[in-house]
Amino acid sequence: MKSTFKERVKDIWNFFTAYEKIWFFSILILSIILGILFPEEDVNGINGQLIMFLYFLDTFLNILCELLISKQSKWNFIVSVFVELTEIVTLLLLAARFATMVTTLFFWLPIDIISFINWHIHPDRVEEEITEVRRLTGWQEVAVIAGIIVWTVVVGYLTSELNIATDLFGGNKTIETWVIYLDACASVVGIANGVFILLRYREQWIAWYISAILEMIINILAGQYMLLALKIGYLTNTTYGYIKWTKYIKEHKPAEKSIG
Repeated sequence: MKSTFKERVKDIWNFFTAYEKIWFFSILILSIILGILFPEEDVNGINGQLIMFLYFLDTFLNILCELLISKQSKWNFIVSVFVELTEIVTLLLLAARFATMVTTLFFWLPIDIISFINWHIHPDRVEEEITEVRRLTGWQEVAVIAGIIVWTVVVGYLTSELNIATDLFGGNKTIETWVIYLDACASVVGIANGVFILLRYREQWIAWYISAILEMIINILAGQYMLLALKIGYLTNTTYGYIKWTKYIKEHKPAEKSIG
């Protein structure tokens, strides 16, 4: 029994390249360093150390999920379910970013399950442990951009009208309003990203880029410096994943024509 467990652990370890292991542990270490340098204060009566633990857990799960996506592994969606649950708990405690919270609860959790099933039924013709991926057409890109703009304006306005109090921004209403609109944009980019991942489109990496930059701005405005390590991880691994998927698509052109 022990040998079987050891073999599984070894298989998991060998599944990742040296670069991927170095990237993963570098982001974790950077997250710990930022947590020590910029410890979280109590927010809304919630202990700062608990908030830091949730930030670290969010970072750990997110970068593991990112690696699995870049490797075209369907198991990223199982990890992603725990990511969503962690983020929902965190946002509830902080009483902030309600657009992202609602999107996570009613979009990301269901899409993770659906995506796992869709990726499972579209394995690569040669390597069954990975999934076929493809790219968007021009008109699809235009439609997505238009939808993002409309969502940001409408949802940002509606959310700003809620007037829910939080200590996260030190009572600065201007910053709070900016974050509300940035959050609305981040939430819809996240939705686009989720749809792209579900349908196995390479453009999900571009959505990751935009989402990471928006999240980074929000984290700085909110003083959430520990989470900057995660966003740095996003930006670096997104480049890695985009290159890997692009290479795969060029080498497997028939995969672009598959449906579903």
